[in-house]
Amino acid sequence: MAPIFIQKMCKTIILFTTVLCLSATSAANDFANDPTYQDFKNQTIQKYGLTAEQIDQAMFGAQNRPNILKIMEKPGESKPWYQYQSMFLVDSTIQRGARFENQYSNALNRAEQQFGVPKAIILGILGVETGFGQNKGSIVTRDALATLAFGYPRRSEYFKDELAALIAWCYKENYPTASIVGSYAGAIGFPQFMPSNISKYGIDYDGSGHIDLRNSAPDAIASIANYLAQHGWHANQPIAIAAQYTGNTPDSVISKDLNMPVPYGVLQQQGVVPLDQRTSIDPLELVSLIQLQSETGPIYYITFSNFRVITTYNRSRMYATAVWQLGTTVDSTTP
Repeated sequence: MAPIFIQKMCKTIILFTTVLCLSATSAANDFANDPTYQDFKNQTIQKYGLTAEQIDQAMFGAQNRPNILKIMEKPGESKPWYQYQSMFLVDSTIQRGARFENQYSNALNRAEQQFGVPKAIILGILGVETGFGQNKGSIVTRDALATLAFGYPRRSEYFKDELAALIAWCYKENYPTASIVGSYAGAIGFPQFMPSNISKYGIDYDGSGHIDLRNSAPDAIASIANYLAQHGWHANQPIAIAAQYTGNTPDSVISKDLNMPVPYGVLQQQGVVPLDQRTSIDPLELVSLIQLQSETGPIYYITFSNFRVITTYNRSRMYATAVWQLGTTVDSTTP
């Protein structure tokens, strides 16, 4: 009887130990019990060749951050232009940008020549995204992405893809997932790249052998330029110009989709002209018209293809305008 009793006891201990391990894993990962977590693991395994154990290890300690969901519902782009603009086009940021441009002038000039993207636009993105590296974010990227992947249904699949890309990237570079911090939406480093974009567009520009967007300004500079070039940037072409509208039906001329520009001559016939009357635009040039809100009323800009390219980085028209204006101001301020 003793051997049978001992055998049963061993089975009980093994079962109990297994339950304890599973409970510990769940307790250490706020998302382990989500009904879609297993599907997420399976898809990550298939796409990146990782094991289930590797994914669980990468997610060990992951915490749900409900405050992120509240931020997502009130992004900065919900402000009117005159308030949004004041977040970036301020003297302290402009002066910091001028110092950054002086410090990294070689990388900026080299990237401009290599990729055809003006250094002013590279500077504008760095300024709007992180204040030239001053604010790269302090939220654990894994936790931010997991919170959105499993708690933000509108874009859950997108954030699951980014979470998987983060885990794969961390294993490739031998980074603990808990060591990567960034924005509330999971963006990383000087340029605030999402994890999947690091492997797609990241450039090792300082010769370190690694793409380090968190610590290397040259890598960030080249990666931004490469991203914009890959998304259709046209060298030596305009971005936007201030305009005035003399008609009475602005909704009929404001572009609803920047991917569907119209010949300038069409807008001109409807009362859209450059604010500076000395500016000439070919009537056949494909352009779009955007409207922003100043403190005194609406303002207008005629935008070109390169403006649309900036919006691939962030779809907001205010974002693209801030990038263009901040970068241009910094570049003109730098000695």
